Amino acid sequence: MSDLTLFIGNKRYSSWSLRPWLAMEASGIPFKEVLIPFDFPAGNPRFREISPVGMVPVLHHGKARIWESLAIIEYVAELYPEAQLWPEDRIERAAARALSAEMHAGFRALRGACPMNFGRKPAPLAIDDAVKADVARIKTMWRDALEASGGPFLFGSFTAADAMYAPVVNRFEIYELADSTPTLAYMNAVKSLPAFQRWRDGALAESWVVPEDEV
Repeated sequence: MSDLTLFIGNKRYSSWSLRPWLAMEASGIPFKEVLIPFDFPAGNPRFREISPVGMVPVLHHGKARIWESLAIIEYVAELYPEAQLWPEDRIERAAARALSAEMHAGFRALRGACPMNFGRKPAPLAIDDAVKADVARIKTMWRDALEASGGPFLFGSFTAADAMYAPVVNRFEIYELADSTPTLAYMNAVKSLPAFQRWRDGALAESWVVPEDEV
């Protein structure tokens, strides 16, 4: 039994939960999963019991409480260096961290207008210029990284950077925002991960529906 416990929200909607979950699951890092569903509009009071910020995801490891997806990924990457969650090359590792940090801090227009939703059937969505700019920036980043590495993942093999952009793969698919061969090929690589498919299957098995995240 692993002494790492990752608390997550609904697999259908919780993009920030997907990121560390996928990083750990796809890399073979053992952990226990505990899902606490959203309870909108009031929120779930249980989040306060397990997280200092009252949100998920949060990782428990002994007395440690690590919140924020990127911090969780960094923590487990230090615990399990053999998982190679970051590229071995120093320059590539810095680039992977920069891409991950940009995802963590940016693309708010895309995130606000196009919520992750594994239960949504693909259909186009009218988007404004701010969302279009976010989409264009992500496509450019993906293209440049894939050209440099040769793919199929951003830095050749699966890394934390791919985990950070996994929710975008879902967004691009369900809102039909992908139109180029490199973008679609990368999306297919992520969707082909057995770990990604396990998350998707879990999301589709859920019965909870959050109206705020249904677009």
